[in-house]
Amino acid sequence: MENRITELEIKVAYQEDTVQQLDRVICKQQDQIDSLIKSLTQLSDNAQEPEATTSLFSAIDDVPPHY
Repeated sequence: MENRITELEIKVAYQEDTVQQLDRVICKQQDQIDSLIKSLTQLSDNAQEPEATTSLFSAIDDVPPHY
């Protein structure tokens, strides 16, 4: 009986460690998702600004000074 209790305690300890590792991974992934959402929002906001697109096109359409 004592042996079975010890085995169960060992299994619980391994499971607790696994749960803690998974929790750390999930927290790290959530931080990465939050960062990606912030970057995507910034890119989307920049793409919707009219001066951002007009300045890009005007730079492409301008004739270089040596022509």
